Amino acid sequence: MLDAILKFLLSIISQPALLLGLISLVGLVALRSPAHKVLTGTLGPILGYLMLSAGASFIVSSLDPLGKMINEGFNIRGVVPNNEAIVAVAQKVLGVNTMLILVLGLVCNLLFARFTKYKYVFLTGHHSFFMACLLSAVLDSAGLSDASTIICGGILLGAWSSISPAIGQRYTLKATDGDEIALGHFGSIGYYLSAWVGSKVGDPSKSTENIEIPDKWAFLRNTTIATAITMIFFYLIAAIAAGPTYISTISDGESPYVYAVINGLNFAVGVAIVYAGVRMILADLIPAFQGIARKVIPNAVPAVDCAVFFTYGQTAVILGFVCSFIGGVIGMFILGFLGGVLIVPGLVPHFFCGATAGIFGNATGGRRGAMAGSFVNGLLLAFLPAALLPVLGDLGFENTTFGDLDFALIGILLGQSNHLMGSVGVYMIVLIALLVLFIPNFFKTRTHALNNYYEDPEENTKEETI
Repeated sequence: MLDAILKFLLSIISQPALLLGLISLVGLVALRSPAHKVLTGTLGPILGYLMLSAGASFIVSSLDPLGKMINEGFNIRGVVPNNEAIVAVAQKVLGVNTMLILVLGLVCNLLFARFTKYKYVFLTGHHSFFMACLLSAVLDSAGLSDASTIICGGILLGAWSSISPAIGQRYTLKATDGDEIALGHFGSIGYYLSAWVGSKVGDPSKSTENIEIPDKWAFLRNTTIATAITMIFFYLIAAIAAGPTYISTISDGESPYVYAVINGLNFAVGVAIVYAGVRMILADLIPAFQGIARKVIPNAVPAVDCAVFFTYGQTAVILGFVCSFIGGVIGMFILGFLGGVLIVPGLVPHFFCGATAGIFGNATGGRRGAMAGSFVNGLLLAFLPAALLPVLGDLGFENTTFGDLDFALIGILLGQSNHLMGSVGVYMIVLIALLVLFIPNFFKTRTHALNNYYEDPEENTKEETI
């Protein structure tokens, strides 16, 4: 009976759509909303996330042939960062520990949100799962026992789920014009760095979203059409480089140029579906979350997936993707020149992470910020996964690795600490994480949720957003 209940709870936790719906349900009940609002407010985020996931799957399926064409056309071979791929391999040997770390991490995140000033509730369930997998792999390679791996991994997952949204919340509020959400995605370091770079090189008033377009090019203001044209260009270049003979092996004999155009159009459709899902999530989740913020975890802030931010800078999304990918290509050549492992730019991480980096860079530095910030993000998406590879141990990950920057940084930090000090180094990191979480409780801060205030660039005033 207990086993069946545990499996049921794990099934809910592992489904981000149901997790969002459950959070909305709790919030609406806490607000004592009428039954019909509870029903619609619960189903809205679930359907919105399923729509977002469908769009993301559409994008991923469209990017897969593009990656193959680029590899074939430009003769690139190496390690391809892909979270889903490495998790699939790791689960064969780390499945039990990963799931227990996930459960403990989610519980710790809620406890930290309740009892510390890190009031951020991490709602991106699949990224929590990926991080749990990374932690189980690295801690297992460090030689910790299963019990120590689960306890340390769960605490670290809960701690980083609380700390990472807080680190750059000031940038997040600029990117969203003060909307009461935080970033719940483990590429966060790249996005915050992009915002910092943007603030040094550009002017936020010269936003990508304010680019003046002549009347004859006004159709480009339609994001779906602009995305379609951009991606068709990329696909055609890749198809020409790969050649018709190779294209026929992945297109079931279809004309290479028709195949390229259709995939470019499918990509644009996927982006449009993501936007629609995001709007549906935000419409119901944020009002419902106020119930949690008032009744369950006072002043709580929802930390949501990076794709939720795409509607805040739709031109920056494409610009960030392109510049991040260019940075990844240059990083790959630098690694090759230095004799390191080639990290082949994965189009999935470069799209989602590069796009988000572009949005954050644009928020602080306009067009220049979006380009420079996402380019730096792209370079790091090459260098850091390469440095992570030795830390993962002998688990058969030679053809893939984790793609997003937080995974690489956490993995490298734990691996190097273990290398220098053994298991003591790992325990020290856990202790430091707990100190970082609880020390702010003893100091007066501007807001109840750490760093959650918005600076209006026009009025030059700061106000609480909780």
